[in-house]
Amino acid sequence: MRAVDIIIKKRDKIELTREEIEFFVRGFATGDVPDYQASAFAMAVVLNGMTPRETTDLTLAMAHSGQMLDLSDVVDLAVDKHSSGGVGDKTSLAVLPIVAACGLPVGKMSGRGLGFSGGTLDKLESIPGYRVDLTTEEFKKQLKEKGIVLTGQSLDLAPADGKLYALRDVTGTVQSIPLIASSIMCKKLAAGAQAIVLDVKTGLGAFMQSLAEARELANLMTDIGKLAGREVVTLISDMNQPLGFAVGNALEVIEAIETLKGDGPEDFREHCLHVSAHMLVLGRRAKTLEEARTMAERSVSDGSALEKFRVLVEAQSGDVSYVDDTSKFPRAKFVETVEAPRSGSVSQVHARIVGEAAVALGAGRAKKGDPIDHAVGFVVHKKVGERVEEGEPLFTVHANDDARLAEAREAALAAYSISDDAIQPLPLFYS
Repeated sequence: MRAVDIIIKKRDKIELTREEIEFFVRGFATGDVPDYQASAFAMAVVLNGMTPRETTDLTLAMAHSGQMLDLSDVVDLAVDKHSSGGVGDKTSLAVLPIVAACGLPVGKMSGRGLGFSGGTLDKLESIPGYRVDLTTEEFKKQLKEKGIVLTGQSLDLAPADGKLYALRDVTGTVQSIPLIASSIMCKKLAAGAQAIVLDVKTGLGAFMQSLAEARELANLMTDIGKLAGREVVTLISDMNQPLGFAVGNALEVIEAIETLKGDGPEDFREHCLHVSAHMLVLGRRAKTLEEARTMAERSVSDGSALEKFRVLVEAQSGDVSYVDDTSKFPRAKFVETVEAPRSGSVSQVHARIVGEAAVALGAGRAKKGDPIDHAVGFVVHKKVGERVEEGEPLFTVHANDDARLAEAREAALAAYSISDDAIQPLPLFYS
């Protein structure tokens, strides 16, 4: 069996066997299959797709390419959550402390920025000292003792996916439902999750731009979970405009902290409470979503959710003083507020344009290994459905370079559309 023959077979739209998929993934994990062949394979999948059976085989092969974590000796029920990626999506930073404060231990392995979508690890690293490279032993110890972990994907868990994830970001192979589904689910299976809440984004700033695509991804991941014996709940949420106000690493961490203090944007707060409620029901800490919602709200109002975030940061060697005083976070050299060019109702804040403009500012990566500028990004002041008057603040650009600031200003203005007609706000979730 040869890797090139498997690539040719997928190029020619022929279904791969389980043995072929396992051979390719195993070879990629060990280095016998080089990056350029894995990139060719990923492009063939993007162009020709995979059957549900192929996708499940790919998921299981990547999950088994390293250690399979067993958390049964640490928690009674391992519950995880995952977002399929978006612009301004910092939900894990708020949701994990909320559910942990409600008595549901939660350990999550997150990723870095992928395309125009921000990465949780990049955001957390704006807190000085915060470790995102915990070993499996450290992960389990912290989960048992502190009830909350938020770290990077361990090198010994689904290593084939870790390598492929990095390649996809820089080879134009991010947007593929089989590759997205298998990447998400293999990490969840390898990390020991027994129950999973999946937040699938749809819209202009999501990898799944249509509701039909989002449902296809949600259904595929649900099927994979069932075949693997896991409980899975899927939510489909809107990503036509950025979630919350902040887009950019440090800016988003600050917004998450403010939300845990009981402030923060209403859409982001509502989103986090909804996801938290589903996790608490799935984790058997509440019988109904209403009861779970009340628990989540209480954890914010009584300060226990914020305290759990402090526990998380301290446990992973981060500087807790940044949580207590967010003015310590890195600040951009140039901060410019752009005003509305006309009056009317905001009809669009194109999330993808904003996300790509944030990457251009330095908040994301143009190529593998690029450094991240934690200070740069945008703060959106007006969302879809809101009235804006000419001259009112529309958004604020945070930049460390004059030329990039000018480009970002024009890009963000292009993301906005203002209508003379009244516009309805966008839904947070779709049924």
